[in-house]
Amino acid sequence: MYFVLVGGHPAWGYVDQPPLVPVLAHAWDAVTGGQLWLFRAPSAVAAGATAWLAGLIARRLGAGPAAQVLAAVAVGLAPVTLAVGHLVSTSAYDLLVQVGLLLLVLRALEDPRWWWAAGLLLGLGLQVKTLPVLLAGSLVLALALVGPRHPLRSPHLYAGGLVAAVLWAPNLLWQQAHGWPQLDLAESIAAGGSGTSAGLVELWATQPGLVGPPVGVVLAVVGAVRLARSAQWRFLLVTWAVLAAVVTVTGGKPYYLAPAYVPLIAAGAIGVVAWVRRGAGRVQRVRQGVLGAGVALGAVVGVVLFLPVVPAEDLHRTPVLAVNDDAGETVGWPAFVAAVEEGLAEAGPGAVVVTGNYGEAGAVARWLPDVPVHSGHNSLWDLGPPADDDAPAVVVGQPLADLERWCSSVVEVTRVDNGLDVDNEEQGRPVHVCRGPVGGWSALWPRLRRLG
Repeated sequence: MYFVLVGGHPAWGYVDQPPLVPVLAHAWDAVTGGQLWLFRAPSAVAAGATAWLAGLIARRLGAGPAAQVLAAVAVGLAPVTLAVGHLVSTSAYDLLVQVGLLLLVLRALEDPRWWWAAGLLLGLGLQVKTLPVLLAGSLVLALALVGPRHPLRSPHLYAGGLVAAVLWAPNLLWQQAHGWPQLDLAESIAAGGSGTSAGLVELWATQPGLVGPPVGVVLAVVGAVRLARSAQWRFLLVTWAVLAAVVTVTGGKPYYLAPAYVPLIAAGAIGVVAWVRRGAGRVQRVRQGVLGAGVALGAVVGVVLFLPVVPAEDLHRTPVLAVNDDAGETVGWPAFVAAVEEGLAEAGPGAVVVTGNYGEAGAVARWLPDVPVHSGHNSLWDLGPPADDDAPAVVVGQPLADLERWCSSVVEVTRVDNGLDVDNEEQGRPVHVCRGPVGGWSALWPRLRRLG
């Protein structure tokens, strides 16, 4: 909902991501006419393509057909793929771009002309999310550390890097002109300013959950051992290690490491398939059964936890919300908008809506398109305060203590109740009517800015 709203104001960048996904989301929403399943379909296609690329990476590492299929299935059913593959976000396309970049690097080691394609994909990916630059830097450093080093002497590598830089330049120039807000955002995330921020313990405790126990974890571990023993492919493991160090030091989110696991899983699929085939007769059938049961168990757990298969009214009775924060944030929005409508009825003609976060603003824009909605959260702050400087406002998501300083009068009208017992970010929030903004909304606007 945020992307649909902010993407209606095209720019070469936003404070929290490059421009491509919000702009395309806004356009695609207009094409799909609000049909949610169709709106989400490209993300599902991206997830499927990511799984297919994992199979191709396994093939490049020497996998036969069975190991290729196992690698593709393991990546396709990994919790991180399921989680991002049914939502419209930058993460679904970022995962696809980074896995595609890994495949092109493997191709470029055989034919250096593929560095041009790698640069092109990297440049496009940097218009989706900034994270691919971390993977690219980790790859180059890994090649320098453990080889093969011949790509570092190839002019094609540097030409590909130049292509990526040229494609990235418009967003970089936008960031520079606006004071590098993504660096401020990264600092906020590292300090816990995002719902998916993680401390050091949580960062590493959640890593097995990215690739999916039991099979994904086994494949990643087996693959790490195989890559460590291979002089040809060791750089893929070192790439993971370098990226892990960067994410740890900078306080990144756990899923930032997800793409670097794909070569480990691909290499692990080769070892696991070989292990199954080493058995004879009954032993082989047992091993096949163990592998199949592991894949099935991981699939069931992943689907239940990360796809919207549990009815909304039953979510609060399950462990889904404790594991998957997004599950709680995708329900209850009509009830939220109904509470805002109560506030608008109290505020009277000419009222606007001011929300504390971009999801709330996006919901109002979706269900109440004729009501002016404003927010200080991330890029919505850049769209400015209400046009009427003295307009009464329905305010959600701002502390009462702040409103009492900012408004001549504050009245609590109602509280949000999603009716599902789902304790998400909006549940229980008061809906206030603010009249007489002190100094006008334009004077208050700098105080409402929030990055996270």
